[in-house]
Amino acid sequence: MNSMFAPELLDHFRNPRNVGELADADASARVENPACGDIMQLMLKVRAGRIDDVRFRTRGCVAAIACGSLLTELLHGSSLDSARALERNQLVAGVGGLSNESMHASHLAMDALRAALAQVKA
Repeated sequence: MNSMFAPELLDHFRNPRNVGELADADASARVENPACGDIMQLMLKVRAGRIDDVRFRTRGCVAAIACGSLLTELLHGSSLDSARALERNQLVAGVGGLSNESMHASHLAMDALRAALAQVKA
């Protein structure tokens, strides 16, 4: 690993949170970045208007894994309104910033979030 990644990003990459399947998810979205081939799946369980549980799986670069991990932390326990209001720049800031070459990872995560939220009845 080189120093082009922030410590926060490397922490999420080396110790990703909330990885795996969510068998009884209320929403499950799979998105792909055609330019780089990264794939992210985001699964949500919703209870009483809040994201009760969240899991992700990513096949992709260091930044994609880190963005998926942080996204799940930001979503867990949040209201659907807060999840819908989440902005990409919050994700980028949370991983300590992204280079232009890695910025696609934040778009992938946000695309997964929008696709999953579109499946939630609320």
